[in-house]
Amino acid sequence: MVNWVLRGAVLLWALLFVIVGARGLFDPASYGETFGILVEGPATNTIRADLSAFFLVAAGAAAIGALVPGWLRALLVPAALYGTALAGRLFGAASGDAVNSGIVQAMIIEALTVLLMVGSWWVLSRPAVAVPAEESAAG
Repeated sequence: MVNWVLRGAVLLWALLFVIVGARGLFDPASYGETFGILVEGPATNTIRADLSAFFLVAAGAAAIGALVPGWLRALLVPAALYGTALAGRLFGAASGDAVNSGIVQAMIIEALTVLLMVGSWWVLSRPAVAVPAEESAAG
């Protein structure tokens, strides 16, 4: 039961970030609205490509890890991406970058993503515990 709940949570997370990535691919200005990034001129192409790649690759790896037997390690891809992003934000804050409520919200989402992906990988990669026949008949 726990396995299906975790797989469902990971798939919902993946769906959310597929939407964010696809929206940014087709409308890079949406990243400006969502993340406060100035999207103009040649930077538009870089923002479209790099941010969309970040979200789409993370979402794809999460979905593969949740759905494909034997591919649970794919859950570590979004954990690494979001963990690296979180480390970069923490470094920036420690270096004096401006931090507002949007940055704090992003850091919380990144930390929760790392916990969800690593936690799901950890739980789902453990062998199932066999329940003795007497217990399963009584329970």
